[in-house]
Amino acid sequence: MKNGISIIVAGGVIGILGIIFHLQGYSVVGPESSFMYSNPDWITYGIQIAIIGLITVGIGTAIIIMKKG
Repeated sequence: MKNGISIIVAGGVIGILGIIFHLQGYSVVGPESSFMYSNPDWITYGIQIAIIGLITVGIGTAIIIMKKG
């Protein structure tokens, strides 16, 4: 059970970081001195990282459900 929760928390952090990176690519958040700021590549990278975070949350949830069953 603790492993599943740890995986869910890690996936949530990864997802949040992906959203932040995505927004930095759009010049919404972050310092202008950042290499990610206003960089179109990071718009795509941020989305990909956020999706990986969501997949990780799904894996953690599946682990918890399997252990209960």
